[in-house]
Amino acid sequence: MVKKASLLALWLMALAVLASCSDDDHFSSSPGLRLTFSQDTVALDTVFSQVPTATKSFWVYNKSGDGIRCASIRLEKGNQTGFRVNVDGSYLGASEGFQVGGIEVRDRDSIRVFVELTSPANNRVEPTKIEDNLLFTLESGTQQRVNLNAWTWDAIRYTNMLIERDSVLQSKRPIIIYGGITVAEGATLTIGAGTTIYFHENAGIKVHGRLKVEGTFDSNVVLRGDRIDRMFDYLTYDRVSGQWQGIHFFETSYANSINFADIHSTYDGVVCDSSSVDKMKLELYNSVVHNCQGYGLKATHSVVDVVNCQITNTLHDCVEITGGVARLLQSTIAQFYPYDANRGAALRFGNATGLPLYDFACINCIVTGYADDVVMSEQADTTCSYTYLFDHCVLRTPAISDTVNIKDVVWELPEDTVGTGEKHFKKVDIDQIQYDFTLDSLSVAIGKALPIDGLGYDRLGNRRDEHPDIGCYEYIATSSP
Repeated sequence: MVKKASLLALWLMALAVLASCSDDDHFSSSPGLRLTFSQDTVALDTVFSQVPTATKSFWVYNKSGDGIRCASIRLEKGNQTGFRVNVDGSYLGASEGFQVGGIEVRDRDSIRVFVELTSPANNRVEPTKIEDNLLFTLESGTQQRVNLNAWTWDAIRYTNMLIERDSVLQSKRPIIIYGGITVAEGATLTIGAGTTIYFHENAGIKVHGRLKVEGTFDSNVVLRGDRIDRMFDYLTYDRVSGQWQGIHFFETSYANSINFADIHSTYDGVVCDSSSVDKMKLELYNSVVHNCQGYGLKATHSVVDVVNCQITNTLHDCVEITGGVARLLQSTIAQFYPYDANRGAALRFGNATGLPLYDFACINCIVTGYADDVVMSEQADTTCSYTYLFDHCVLRTPAISDTVNIKDVVWELPEDTVGTGEKHFKKVDIDQIQYDFTLDSLSVAIGKALPIDGLGYDRLGNRRDEHPDIGCYEYIATSSP
């Protein structure tokens, strides 16, 4: 009796399994059945023409209660728009007429669709919208569609640019750099106002000669990475650090100038190699260096002059000065790097063996950040020069009694600032990775600056003779398409 009961139970179970398989494998051509899509529009934001995009995907669900078979899935415009589609492992290529048939979606099952785009040139300066429809024609004759669209932008592409004679790089169209730009010794590269250069991964500017970045108040120069899509819905790659390699001034490079530039989302922002201190290495004026996976400004035994700048949010130090001559004037140095709690200092300065710090002056500057102490001084060699001055600054560091090297400094103590230096600025939003380092009305830097002639510009682009506020007077906003 036990064996018979067991055999009967097994037989009934087998029938149930067969019945279940039969239900799952049944496909209906009823016109009332429809597929469901995780999204009815796939938008690729702004893309560069003739440059492949990152892949996006969406899901196709069958919640109808019966199996659905697609007679065809095709791109409505075929190969006219540059969209590329893979449906459940089947590529909609030219040999198949940009379509596929016989795709089955069982009841309560799903398939995944992948979409990419390499758009043709549109021969226009401004972005142009491009779109196509992915048409799902069911066996019932019912037709459903998912819209594919993007804004496509013609760009000028260069690979491994070598500047061997004086050259000007300026364009209203975006410029994409692959491999990098190298300025040879004896040559000068000038980047004109209103130019935006997008650097591909591992690309940057290597300067053995001279670099002049000539932005203006109304038309700054933007240097950034070439990813213009999103990592997440709330986060564009443009706000992710380490997208390109930044600017590197080598030993033979002198008389460089960067004015009204927006340099962001790099590895190292600006690096100055050890040079003679008899000549100016770099003038960095009215500019932003922001969101770096390395250093913001790293200068070794060089002469650098930084005026009316914002250098913020870096994994290593925002500013590191080792030896040489350096001036930070009317600038904001703020360390709120969001991607790693083991971030560096806002400002680090000092000497090293064989690298005297002849003169370092920090005037009318805010130096702040998350940590209790973001200003680090290092006198590694007590036998050589170590000369510095802080005058009319806000410093987030323990107070020092030194009337020779420190004058009219506001010591920013953690207990005075709700734990951080964020209250100086309009926006420090670590969740959305958004920052606006314009001074907030609550900042103690308001009205505390030392008047200095010929310092920067006001918001109308006019020269100012005096600045009433400590810190970066005019924030140059980042530019995204």
